[in-house]
Amino acid sequence: MSVSRITSRNRRLNKAQKLSVAGVSTLAAAALAFSLVPDDASATTEPQAAAGAPVVFAGTPQTKTVQASIIEQHSTAEQLVKAADSAKAKAAAAEKKAADKAEEKAKAVAEAKSKAAAEKKAKAAADAKKRSAEKASRSAARKPVFADNLDGWIREALSIMHKKNIPGTYEGLHRNIMRESSGNPRAINNWDINAINGVPSKGLLQVIKPTFDFYHVKGTKHDQYDPVANITAAANYAADKYGSIDNVDSAY
Repeated sequence: MSVSRITSRNRRLNKAQKLSVAGVSTLAAAALAFSLVPDDASATTEPQAAAGAPVVFAGTPQTKTVQASIIEQHSTAEQLVKAADSAKAKAAAAEKKAADKAEEKAKAVAEAKSKAAAEKKAKAAADAKKRSAEKASRSAARKPVFADNLDGWIREALSIMHKKNIPGTYEGLHRNIMRESSGNPRAINNWDINAINGVPSKGLLQVIKPTFDFYHVKGTKHDQYDPVANITAAANYAADKYGSIDNVDSAY
């Protein structure tokens, strides 16, 4: 074979190879373009003719990867929402628990204060009662105890007369008592004019009922025969009529 023929053949082969490579490149570019175009792109663009075998778009690796990514993102979002709801529920539960604990503590404090106030009030009442009893005891201790005899009756009568501003002395009372009744608290005169008139003189200082009633000293018994009541009423009468029982030396 001549050199000119070999050269001509090689040129034809090189040209065919170039066309084949260009066709493959065109098909690859077309496939890539269709895989990147949205589903609705066919409604707005004119179809392009492509040489060679048709390109299949459904079920390509790129589509499957996008779908899996969307599903994974949706699942992750649901998990985040659930986690947020769970955290919110836990926070609400913790807040309620804290509120219940605070309320229980406040209730316990209020009960403690109420109990303390009641105990304080009870203690104050007990202390007041104790002070009252002590005061009564001291008063009773200070109150003189008089003997149940003539001397005791005169002294008790003088104590009352002093409080009521009724004048009189031990000597004046004793002297008149001895003259009128000889110291007998049950003495009674049944023979004088008073007895004839139905109002006999009675007691240590022989007073009649109307005089005793009128000059009776409050705080003593309302009884003519009671020694202290009889003495104080007679001394009160003598003070009104004579200035004092000390000024009486005879029947009065």
